Amino acid sequence: MSLSATIPVSQRPDLSAADYGLYGATIFAWGFSWIAMKGQIGSVPPEVSVFWRFVLASAVMFAWSHWRGHNLRFPLADHLRFIGLGALIFSTNFTLFYYGAASLPSGLLAVVFSLASVLNLFLSMVLFGQRPSGVALLAGVIGFSGIALMFKPQIMATGIDYDALRGLVFCALGTLSFCFGNMLSASNQKKGLGVTPATTWGMLYGTLLLGAFAALKGSSFAIETTPAYLGSLAYLAIIASVVAFGSYLTLLGRIGSAKAGYATVIFPVVALTVSTVFENYQWTTSAMIGLACVMCGNILMLRSR
Repeated sequence: MSLSATIPVSQRPDLSAADYGLYGATIFAWGFSWIAMKGQIGSVPPEVSVFWRFVLASAVMFAWSHWRGHNLRFPLADHLRFIGLGALIFSTNFTLFYYGAASLPSGLLAVVFSLASVLNLFLSMVLFGQRPSGVALLAGVIGFSGIALMFKPQIMATGIDYDALRGLVFCALGTLSFCFGNMLSASNQKKGLGVTPATTWGMLYGTLLLGAFAALKGSSFAIETTPAYLGSLAYLAIIASVVAFGSYLTLLGRIGSAKAGYATVIFPVVALTVSTVFENYQWTTSAMIGLACVMCGNILMLRSR
Protein backbone atom coordinates (compact mmCIF):
# COMPACT_ATOMS: atom_id res chain seq x y z
CA MET A 1 0.00 0.00 0.00
CA SER A 2 1.12 3.58 -0.60
CA LEU A 3 1.89 6.00 2.19
CA SER A 4 -1.00 8.23 1.11
CA ALA A 5 -3.46 5.42 1.79
CA THR A 6 -2.77 5.72 5.51
CA ILE A 7 -3.36 9.47 5.65
CA PRO A 8 -6.93 10.82 5.44
CA VAL A 9 -7.31 13.36 2.65
CA SER A 10 -8.56 16.01 5.07
CA GLN A 11 -5.43 15.64 7.18
CA ARG A 12 -2.87 15.88 4.39
CA PRO A 13 -1.00 19.18 4.56
CA ASP A 14 -0.90 21.71 1.73
CA LEU A 15 2.20 21.67 -0.41
CA SER A 16 5.14 23.67 0.89
CA ALA A 17 7.69 25.60 -1.16
CA ALA A 18 10.04 22.63 -0.77
CA ASP A 19 7.38 20.31 -2.19
CA TYR A 20 6.92 22.54 -5.24
CA GLY A 21 10.69 22.58 -5.68
CA LEU A 22 10.76 18.78 -5.62
CA TYR A 23 7.93 18.74 -8.17
CA GLY A 24 9.83 21.06 -10.49
CA ALA A 25 13.06 19.08 -10.21
CA THR A 26 11.24 15.80 -10.93
CA ILE A 27 9.22 17.12 -13.87
CA PHE A 28 12.04 18.79 -15.76
CA ALA A 29 14.69 16.18 -14.99
CA TRP A 30 12.43 13.38 -16.23
CA GLY A 31 10.90 15.51 -18.99
CA PHE A 32 14.26 15.87 -20.74
CA SER A 33 15.57 12.43 -19.80
CA TRP A 34 13.71 10.64 -22.59
CA ILE A 35 15.46 12.53 -25.38
CA ALA A 36 18.76 11.93 -23.56
CA MET A 37 17.94 8.23 -23.50
CA LYS A 38 17.70 8.25 -27.30
CA GLY A 39 21.32 9.44 -27.34
CA GLN A 40 22.25 6.11 -25.74
CA ILE A 41 20.65 4.00 -28.44
CA GLY A 42 23.12 2.63 -30.95
CA SER A 43 25.92 0.10 -30.94
CA VAL A 44 26.09 -0.26 -27.14
CA PRO A 45 23.70 -2.89 -25.70
CA PRO A 46 20.97 -1.27 -23.53
CA GLU A 47 21.95 -3.15 -20.38
CA VAL A 48 25.55 -1.92 -20.77
CA SER A 49 24.45 1.70 -21.18
CA VAL A 50 22.25 1.42 -18.10
CA PHE A 51 25.11 -0.29 -16.24
CA TRP A 52 27.51 2.62 -16.84
CA ARG A 53 24.73 5.09 -16.06
CA PHE A 54 24.34 3.63 -12.60
CA VAL A 55 28.05 3.12 -12.04
CA LEU A 56 28.28 6.91 -12.19
CA ALA A 57 25.00 7.54 -10.36
CA SER A 58 25.75 5.17 -7.48
CA ALA A 59 29.26 6.65 -7.08
CA VAL A 60 27.70 10.12 -6.79
CA MET A 61 25.10 8.84 -4.32
CA PHE A 62 27.72 7.19 -2.08
CA ALA A 63 29.81 10.38 -2.11
CA TRP A 64 26.72 12.47 -1.32
CA SER A 65 25.62 10.12 1.47
CA HIS A 66 29.08 10.21 3.02
CA TRP A 67 29.27 14.00 2.78
CA ARG A 68 25.81 14.37 4.36
CA GLY A 69 26.68 11.93 7.12
CA HIS A 70 24.01 9.33 6.30
CA ASN A 71 24.33 6.01 8.04
CA LEU A 72 24.75 3.32 5.38
CA ARG A 73 24.99 0.37 7.74
CA PHE A 74 21.87 -1.79 7.70
CA PRO A 75 20.95 -5.36 8.68
CA LEU A 76 20.62 -8.08 6.06
CA ALA A 77 16.82 -7.83 5.99
CA ASP A 78 17.05 -4.19 4.89
CA HIS A 79 19.66 -5.02 2.26
CA LEU A 80 17.21 -7.52 0.78
CA ARG A 81 14.78 -4.63 0.41
CA PHE A 82 17.49 -2.55 -1.27
CA ILE A 83 18.26 -5.41 -3.65
CA GLY A 84 14.57 -5.50 -4.57
CA LEU A 85 14.64 -1.75 -5.18
CA GLY A 86 17.72 -2.13 -7.37
CA ALA A 87 16.16 -4.96 -9.36
CA LEU A 88 12.83 -3.24 -9.95
CA ILE A 89 13.69 0.45 -10.36
CA PHE A 90 17.41 0.77 -11.04
CA SER A 91 17.93 -2.03 -13.54
CA THR A 92 14.90 -3.83 -15.01
CA ASN A 93 12.77 -0.70 -15.41
CA PHE A 94 15.43 1.26 -17.26
CA THR A 95 16.76 -1.59 -19.40
CA LEU A 96 13.29 -2.36 -20.74
CA PHE A 97 12.73 1.29 -21.62
CA TYR A 98 16.10 1.45 -23.40
CA TYR A 99 15.02 -1.52 -25.52
CA GLY A 100 11.73 0.24 -26.22
CA ALA A 101 13.53 3.46 -27.17
CA ALA A 102 15.10 1.73 -30.17
CA SER A 103 11.78 1.81 -32.04
CA LEU A 104 9.71 4.63 -30.47
CA PRO A 105 9.94 8.45 -30.30
CA SER A 106 11.16 9.64 -26.91
CA GLY A 107 7.92 11.47 -26.10
CA LEU A 108 5.87 8.30 -26.42
CA LEU A 109 8.16 6.55 -23.94
CA ALA A 110 7.23 9.17 -21.37
CA VAL A 111 3.51 8.79 -22.09
CA VAL A 112 3.62 5.05 -21.42
CA PHE A 113 5.56 5.62 -18.20
CA SER A 114 2.95 8.16 -17.09
CA LEU A 115 0.39 5.37 -16.77
CA ALA A 116 2.16 4.13 -13.62
CA SER A 117 -0.72 5.44 -11.49
CA VAL A 118 -3.21 3.44 -13.57
CA LEU A 119 -1.15 0.26 -13.28
CA ASN A 120 -0.91 0.83 -9.53
CA LEU A 121 -4.70 0.45 -9.41
CA PHE A 122 -4.54 -3.04 -10.87
CA LEU A 123 -1.58 -4.02 -8.72
CA SER A 124 -3.50 -2.93 -5.62
CA MET A 125 -6.42 -5.09 -6.74
CA VAL A 126 -4.22 -8.14 -7.24
CA LEU A 127 -1.77 -7.76 -4.34
CA PHE A 128 -3.91 -6.15 -1.64
CA GLY A 129 -7.44 -7.07 -2.67
CA GLN A 130 -8.40 -3.41 -2.79
CA ARG A 131 -11.69 -2.80 -4.54
CA PRO A 132 -11.37 0.21 -6.85
CA SER A 133 -14.01 2.89 -7.04
CA GLY A 134 -16.06 3.48 -10.15
CA VAL A 135 -14.09 6.67 -10.79
CA ALA A 136 -10.79 4.76 -10.61
CA LEU A 137 -12.02 2.16 -13.08
CA LEU A 138 -13.21 4.90 -15.42
CA ALA A 139 -9.80 6.58 -15.11
CA GLY A 140 -8.09 3.33 -16.07
CA VAL A 141 -10.27 2.88 -19.14
CA ILE A 142 -9.69 6.48 -20.24
CA GLY A 143 -5.94 6.23 -19.68
CA PHE A 144 -5.48 3.03 -21.65
CA SER A 145 -7.78 4.32 -24.40
CA GLY A 146 -5.51 7.36 -24.64
CA ILE A 147 -2.45 5.13 -25.07
CA ALA A 148 -4.23 3.22 -27.84
CA LEU A 149 -5.07 6.49 -29.63
CA MET A 150 -1.53 7.84 -29.29
CA PHE A 151 0.07 4.68 -30.61
CA LYS A 152 -2.46 4.05 -33.38
CA PRO A 153 -0.65 6.21 -35.97
CA GLN A 154 2.73 4.89 -34.78
CA ILE A 155 1.79 1.23 -35.11
CA MET A 156 -0.92 1.23 -37.79
CA ALA A 157 0.30 3.94 -40.20
CA THR A 158 1.05 1.52 -43.08
CA GLY A 159 -0.04 -1.77 -41.57
CA ILE A 160 1.08 -3.15 -38.24
CA ASP A 161 4.56 -1.97 -37.27
CA TYR A 162 5.79 -4.88 -35.18
CA ASP A 163 8.93 -3.03 -34.11
CA ALA A 164 6.81 -0.23 -32.61
CA LEU A 165 4.47 -2.79 -31.03
CA ARG A 166 7.44 -4.59 -29.48
CA GLY A 167 8.73 -1.24 -28.18
CA LEU A 168 5.36 -0.57 -26.57
CA VAL A 169 5.44 -3.96 -24.84
CA PHE A 170 8.96 -3.30 -23.50
CA CYS A 171 7.85 0.09 -22.12
CA ALA A 172 4.70 -1.36 -20.56
CA LEU A 173 6.76 -4.02 -18.78
CA GLY A 174 9.26 -1.37 -17.68
CA THR A 175 6.43 0.71 -16.21
CA LEU A 176 5.11 -2.35 -14.39
CA SER A 177 8.56 -2.93 -12.90
CA PHE A 178 8.65 0.70 -11.76
CA CYS A 179 5.23 0.33 -10.11
CA PHE A 180 6.41 -2.64 -8.06
CA GLY A 181 9.50 -0.67 -7.08
CA ASN A 182 7.34 2.33 -6.18
CA MET A 183 5.35 0.21 -3.76
CA LEU A 184 8.53 -1.22 -2.25
CA SER A 185 9.97 2.28 -1.82
CA ALA A 186 6.82 3.44 -0.01
CA SER A 187 7.05 0.37 2.22
CA ASN A 188 10.73 1.10 2.95
CA GLN A 189 9.94 4.66 4.00
CA LYS A 190 7.03 3.50 6.15
CA LYS A 191 9.49 1.13 7.85
CA GLY A 192 11.73 4.12 8.62
CA LEU A 193 14.39 3.58 5.96
CA GLY A 194 15.65 6.91 4.63
CA VAL A 195 15.25 7.80 0.95
CA THR A 196 18.92 8.65 0.40
CA PRO A 197 20.43 5.46 1.90
CA ALA A 198 17.82 3.29 0.20
CA THR A 199 18.44 4.96 -3.16
CA THR A 200 22.22 4.73 -2.68
CA TRP A 201 22.17 1.00 -1.99
CA GLY A 202 19.42 0.40 -4.56
CA MET A 203 21.51 1.99 -7.31
CA LEU A 204 24.56 -0.06 -6.34
CA TYR A 205 22.64 -3.33 -6.32
CA GLY A 206 20.96 -2.41 -9.61
CA THR A 207 24.41 -1.78 -11.10
CA LEU A 208 25.69 -5.16 -9.91
CA LEU A 209 22.63 -6.94 -11.29
CA LEU A 210 23.06 -5.21 -14.65
CA GLY A 211 26.74 -6.07 -14.75
CA ALA A 212 25.98 -9.72 -14.06
CA PHE A 213 23.25 -9.76 -16.72
CA ALA A 214 25.49 -8.14 -19.33
CA ALA A 215 28.33 -10.56 -18.51
CA LEU A 216 26.04 -13.57 -18.83
CA LYS A 217 24.91 -12.29 -22.24
CA GLY A 218 28.52 -11.94 -23.28
CA SER A 219 28.11 -8.21 -23.97
CA SER A 220 31.11 -5.94 -24.29
CA PHE A 221 31.32 -3.20 -21.67
CA ALA A 222 32.88 -0.78 -24.16
CA ILE A 223 30.94 2.43 -24.79
CA GLU A 224 30.82 5.03 -27.54
CA THR A 225 33.07 8.05 -27.03
CA THR A 226 30.96 10.46 -29.07
CA PRO A 227 29.86 13.76 -27.49
CA ALA A 228 26.19 12.75 -27.88
CA TYR A 229 26.65 9.46 -26.02
CA LEU A 230 28.88 10.81 -23.25
CA GLY A 231 26.74 13.92 -22.78
CA SER A 232 23.54 11.92 -22.50
CA LEU A 233 25.26 9.47 -20.14
CA ALA A 234 26.28 12.30 -17.80
CA TYR A 235 22.79 13.84 -17.87
CA LEU A 236 21.06 10.52 -17.25
CA ALA A 237 23.43 9.52 -14.45
CA ILE A 238 23.39 12.79 -12.51
CA ILE A 239 20.21 14.68 -13.34
CA ALA A 240 17.74 11.99 -14.41
CA SER A 241 18.90 9.40 -11.86
CA VAL A 242 20.31 11.10 -8.76
CA VAL A 243 18.34 14.38 -8.84
CA ALA A 244 15.06 13.09 -10.29
CA PHE A 245 14.72 9.91 -8.27
CA GLY A 246 15.89 11.55 -5.08
CA SER A 247 13.32 14.31 -5.61
CA TYR A 248 10.49 11.97 -6.54
CA LEU A 249 11.06 9.41 -3.78
CA THR A 250 11.41 12.22 -1.23
CA LEU A 251 8.17 13.74 -2.49
CA LEU A 252 6.55 10.33 -2.24
CA GLY A 253 7.48 10.11 1.43
CA ARG A 254 6.50 13.72 2.22
CA ILE A 255 3.06 13.94 0.63
CA GLY A 256 2.13 10.41 -0.45
CA SER A 257 1.86 8.79 -3.86
CA ALA A 258 -1.53 10.37 -4.68
CA LYS A 259 -0.17 13.92 -4.79
CA ALA A 260 3.34 12.98 -5.88
CA GLY A 261 1.84 11.16 -8.84
CA TYR A 262 0.77 14.42 -10.47
CA ALA A 263 4.35 14.75 -11.68
CA THR A 264 3.59 11.86 -14.03
CA VAL A 265 0.76 13.92 -15.55
CA ILE A 266 2.99 16.86 -16.42
CA PHE A 267 6.39 15.53 -17.50
CA PRO A 268 5.05 13.65 -20.59
CA VAL A 269 3.96 17.04 -21.97
CA VAL A 270 7.53 18.30 -21.50
CA ALA A 271 8.90 15.14 -23.13
CA LEU A 272 6.55 15.37 -26.12
CA THR A 273 7.41 19.04 -26.60
CA VAL A 274 11.10 18.15 -26.63
CA SER A 275 10.41 15.27 -29.03
CA THR A 276 8.51 17.61 -31.35
CA VAL A 277 11.45 20.03 -31.48
CA PHE A 278 14.34 17.57 -31.72
CA GLU A 279 12.80 14.46 -33.34
CA ASN A 280 10.11 16.10 -35.47
CA TYR A 281 7.42 14.10 -33.71
CA GLN A 282 4.32 14.29 -35.90
CA TRP A 283 1.14 15.27 -34.10
CA THR A 284 -2.11 13.82 -35.41
CA THR A 285 -5.66 14.37 -34.24
CA SER A 286 -5.60 10.87 -32.78
CA ALA A 287 -2.38 11.61 -30.88
CA MET A 288 -3.72 14.88 -29.45
CA ILE A 289 -6.96 13.26 -28.30
CA GLY A 290 -4.95 10.35 -26.90
CA LEU A 291 -2.67 12.62 -24.86
CA ALA A 292 -5.72 14.43 -23.46
CA CYS A 293 -7.22 11.07 -22.48
CA VAL A 294 -4.00 9.92 -20.78
CA MET A 295 -3.77 13.15 -18.78
CA CYS A 296 -7.47 13.04 -17.84
CA GLY A 297 -7.18 9.40 -16.83
CA ASN A 298 -4.18 10.14 -14.62
CA ILE A 299 -5.88 13.12 -12.99
CA LEU A 300 -9.06 11.14 -12.32
CA MET A 301 -7.02 8.27 -10.91
CA LEU A 302 -5.10 10.53 -8.56
CA ARG A 303 -8.24 12.35 -7.42
CA SER A 304 -10.01 9.06 -6.73
CA ARG A 305 -7.53 8.08 -3.98
